[in-house]
Amino acid sequence: MTRKSRRTLHLGAFLITPGYHVASWRHPHAHAAGGLDFGHYRDLVRTAERGLFDLVFLSDGLGIRIPFDSHDELSRQGRIIQFEPLTLLSALAVHTERIGLVATASTTYHEPFHLARNFASLDHLSAGRSGWNVVTSVTDAEAQNFNRDRQPSHAQRYHRAREFMDVVTGLWDSWEDDAFLHDKAAGRFFDPEKMHVLGHRGEHFQVRGPLNVARPPQGYPVIVQAGSSPDGRDFAAQWAEVIFTAAQDLSQAQEFYRGIKKQLADHGREPDEAKVMPGIFPVVGRTRAEAEDKYAALQELVDPVVGLGLLRLLLGGADISNLPVDSPLPELPRTEGSISRQQLVYDKARREGLTIRELYQSVSGGRGHRIVIGTAESIADELEDWFLNEGADGFNIMPPVLPDGLCDFVGQVIPELQRRGLFRTEYKGRTLRENLGLGRPAWGAAARTRQD
Repeated sequence: MTRKSRRTLHLGAFLITPGYHVASWRHPHAHAAGGLDFGHYRDLVRTAERGLFDLVFLSDGLGIRIPFDSHDELSRQGRIIQFEPLTLLSALAVHTERIGLVATASTTYHEPFHLARNFASLDHLSAGRSGWNVVTSVTDAEAQNFNRDRQPSHAQRYHRAREFMDVVTGLWDSWEDDAFLHDKAAGRFFDPEKMHVLGHRGEHFQVRGPLNVARPPQGYPVIVQAGSSPDGRDFAAQWAEVIFTAAQDLSQAQEFYRGIKKQLADHGREPDEAKVMPGIFPVVGRTRAEAEDKYAALQELVDPVVGLGLLRLLLGGADISNLPVDSPLPELPRTEGSISRQQLVYDKARREGLTIRELYQSVSGGRGHRIVIGTAESIADELEDWFLNEGADGFNIMPPVLPDGLCDFVGQVIPELQRRGLFRTEYKGRTLRENLGLGRPAWGAAARTRQD
């Protein structure tokens, strides 16, 4: 496929160290202690910026989310310690120039004023490159760090999240863009007519305001969201400007893509106001055989205890400890965890006729995201197919092992995408919004939309 596209795709780099594969920390090239090594992150982000990625993305949880029954079981995991992402991205902002900096933060256990201030500060520090991946926390382990025994229900989490967004965007509009005069002669620091006190009183929050940070350079940091349940999709259609999702094949990707674009219209938004970016787990080789060998080597490192722990997490914490691993996955009680991810795992098990052992081996790499194994050309073929056929506006790239997986993609796949006219050869804008082709919200835009 070498057709030229009138539009170009967008790319995010999912930087979870030491890699997205559950056994990545055991790989001989992996930096097992990379989660607390700033220099490691700095090099990764610079590599992604050299590859002209739109953004880097840091996931996060408010605690150790992997279910475990013993300290020995937990000790086998390789991804339990990492920096707090907003702190890390603030440091990385001064080592980069163009790439977007996106961090996960939960509406379930944070307060709106704190997050509004934090993300506005990151937007100023980075000169307009911040993004917020909005999540509702999904594990009881996180709830137990915040005065609860169990997480709130799925419906309660999204109800709180909607009000949370009303408050945060209202706080970002505390000041009009030209509110600050700094007029020393007249003794006026700001124009009092351009300060707006929010005065919010709702079911979950009471927030007076104003925010003690000026309006962000982007108006609002870019809003990212990854929910695929009915509540998640509706939330994304109302608020999200980048939507991360998971799909196993083009037909699944098209169903989500077409559906969410229609839901955007239901909320009075244009289709291009949100970029759909499915996750892709690429294993790149100079030949197909080399790529398959790379993947097989990682799969051989999967500890059965770790594989079962991951599967339990993806099933929302459902107890599978007493189930025979060489039997099919039975129907289990659904939990209040991620509804869409639970369904995706069940669908995969049924569609492919997998035993529990085969299922945890299968999800150890992509965890429900599409695994693409091959040469730069064959991987570019698949990305092009999804992009040109209403499956994606771009992709969230999940390197199996870091730094090798990111370097392979930047060194081999990016040039192939550029050769086909599918990806930029230079950054066109200075801000994340500009590079994603998203408009800057005018002051008060969110409030006017709610009133309409």
